[in-house]
Amino acid sequence: MRNTVCNFTRAGNLFLASLLLIAFSTISARANLVVDITQGNIQPLPVAVTDFYSESEVAALVGQKIADVIRADLERSGLFKPIDQDAFLQKPVDLQVVPVFSNWRKINAQGLSTGMVKALPDGQLSVDFRLWDVFSEQHLMGERLITSPTNWRRIGHKIADRIYERLTGESGYFDTRFVYVSESGPANRRVKRLAIMDQDGERHQFLTDGSNLVLTPRFSPTRQEITYLSYFNNRPRVYLLNIDTAQQEVLGEFPGMTFAPRFSPSGNQVVMSMAEKGNSDIYLMDLRTRAIKRLTKHPGIDTAPSFSPDGAKITFESDRGGRQQLYVMNADGTNPRRISFGRGNYGTPVWSPRGDLIAFTKLTGGQFSIGVMRTDGSQERILTEGFHNEGPSWAPNGRVLIFFRQILAKRKGEEDKVRLWSIDLTGYNEREVISPRDGSDPAWSPLIPE
Repeated sequence: MRNTVCNFTRAGNLFLASLLLIAFSTISARANLVVDITQGNIQPLPVAVTDFYSESEVAALVGQKIADVIRADLERSGLFKPIDQDAFLQKPVDLQVVPVFSNWRKINAQGLSTGMVKALPDGQLSVDFRLWDVFSEQHLMGERLITSPTNWRRIGHKIADRIYERLTGESGYFDTRFVYVSESGPANRRVKRLAIMDQDGERHQFLTDGSNLVLTPRFSPTRQEITYLSYFNNRPRVYLLNIDTAQQEVLGEFPGMTFAPRFSPSGNQVVMSMAEKGNSDIYLMDLRTRAIKRLTKHPGIDTAPSFSPDGAKITFESDRGGRQQLYVMNADGTNPRRISFGRGNYGTPVWSPRGDLIAFTKLTGGQFSIGVMRTDGSQERILTEGFHNEGPSWAPNGRVLIFFRQILAKRKGEEDKVRLWSIDLTGYNEREVISPRDGSDPAWSPLIPE
């Protein structure tokens, strides 16, 4: 048995916990159970996720909640179809040894997740889970997680990530968060506040009080930090905010700046657009020295820059060719070249964490679309289109995008709605991300550190 010890701590009012992972040995390295995600509209894999058994009534309730989170995460991915528990022929108490696989084949379960929760003398919980391939009757994986009782929701996300990774071959994205601009009030007096929530819409929290306009929050790829633009006394300021400690600092005041910065892959730099004498260009700031370097110098409007995951390239939008199009240049500003040549205007480019695609917003014929293309501009695909879709942001595994959508009011006197939506990079599994209020400008966090 190989032991791996990992600790994670989170300060402030967010998750305070410590995690110990002990990997059980896998019976066989070869398994038949796998989800083929190379196709677009795949048939979801039927999986059975049982409640986590416990001899303690209190711990058993926590085990049910953990299982609920796992089932919801897997279903929301569009790749899995959790089977209704009413169909189960074995109870959690009977699954603490090898399952009776014939009982699970009868209900067409191809994957089976089982588990147990145990209360420890120090007040912590021991959470064990195992994943089984029903048809080959193989034990695929298992882990033991030690955590505080209040941290059950995150434990559910982490287990769902493990299952997702084992069955798809890709890293998971459930133990993540969104930061976005929460909107309320009439259109002429809109209140915009920074807000954050888990990727399933739970644990919602406001980060600003709404007294100042906030725009374009962006997550660091290496730390639980965000940068955003806020207007203080009608002057634009760029802030850096640590999510866990709530510590905030001003990066600088940049009059005329059009977009908040995006971090470099190292997290030590930010790239941004600034307006000088009415012209917007791309600049790079070193967060350690606050030194600023100008990357573009063109009479056109250059804005919305985004780094490639290796830090070697930057994509941005520009009207230097006569209308708004996408460009790619070296990270030092050299060799800018246009990559979009379709009809309409292109904007808000965001490089995929995988490095192979760039997501964008496209305006054609009064319709706003969310699409992706290769980094050389080839193989452009529209994922979704409508009245107003904008602001794509990638999940950390590059599989899913979140964006915001304006929905026109159906009746006179009603306000339009602005809601968050997610979609698979293949163009399937489009669904609303539920938030307490209207929301725009979403940004997906990296996986939360352990």
